[in-house]
Amino acid sequence: MAAACARTIGKVGWNILESPACRAGNIASLVPRVSLHGSSRAYGTGVAGFRSKLLFTPLRVGRVLGCAYLVGGGLGLYQTIQLSVQHHLAEEEGKAYSDGDLKLTLYQYKTCPFCSKVRAFLDYHRLPYEIVEVNPVMRKEIKWETISEILRCYPEMKAVNEKGKEVTEFNNKYWVMVNEAEGQTMYPEKDSRKEEIKWRKWADDWLVHLISPNVYRTTGEALASFDYIVREGKFGTYEGFFAKYVGAAAMFVISKRLKSRHNLQDDVRQDLYKAVNDWVAAIGKKKFMGGDQPNLADLAVYGILRVMEGLEAWDDMMENTKVKSWYRCMEKATQSHEDHN
Repeated sequence: MAAACARTIGKVGWNILESPACRAGNIASLVPRVSLHGSSRAYGTGVAGFRSKLLFTPLRVGRVLGCAYLVGGGLGLYQTIQLSVQHHLAEEEGKAYSDGDLKLTLYQYKTCPFCSKVRAFLDYHRLPYEIVEVNPVMRKEIKWETISEILRCYPEMKAVNEKGKEVTEFNNKYWVMVNEAEGQTMYPEKDSRKEEIKWRKWADDWLVHLISPNVYRTTGEALASFDYIVREGKFGTYEGFFAKYVGAAAMFVISKRLKSRHNLQDDVRQDLYKAVNDWVAAIGKKKFMGGDQPNLADLAVYGILRVMEGLEAWDDMMENTKVKSWYRCMEKATQSHEDHN
């Protein structure tokens, strides 16, 4: 339809240029022969000069109008072709992905809650991916040239938070842009989208900050955590030794700073328990926050809590909160990475 409109505009422009009214030889006949002797003194020109101006004006206007139509038609046709090519490429990419050709590589820290959130999303949607465990100290696995270009793909924005500190923000982090039909399927209840956004923000602004102070609460827990990281990452002997002891010492110190920064209780477990129970209370009698199926808030919270699996903090959380039922349902919903990769 857009292409047809562009062609029509082009034809109109060409017809204007080819019309008799735009030809100099015919414009003279359009100008009336009237007596303008009185006016010749006023404007310092005779009848011939006045008629020449009248001849020139319609000719110029007609040609400009015709050129405008031609240019507009050309631009419209160009935009139509460009959009058509983009649409075709998107369809080809979608077809390739649906045929199982999608190949993703997740560079992660095993105990990073943000990496775990991505992993939970991929697992739930059965998207195949490979994992590269990054050494948390050396980080040589992500020291390649194009990574800075990848990180710049999503535009960032500088802003000042409520404490007056400059922070880096990313636009539209939580509002999922879908059409009306998809929106009704994803968010059948009136306030379900607002609830999802609210708890996703809560997960990023509060829950995630409770992980490090709990995982690295003591030197023993910090060493156990990094022993787990080194074992999962299959680092070499020297790299593993360095990562375990240097990393554990660094994170133990950082966890104490985080505890102070976020005004946590002396027993940081109590903050974790309260946060998890608040989440369970918000779910209420539903199976998931999203109803019968997990939504993005479910995946975010599950991804964050999952990084503590195998550690003392996770055992304490399961024992002292009401999260177990929801957590087991999330495990079944996402299954394990190995089951479908």
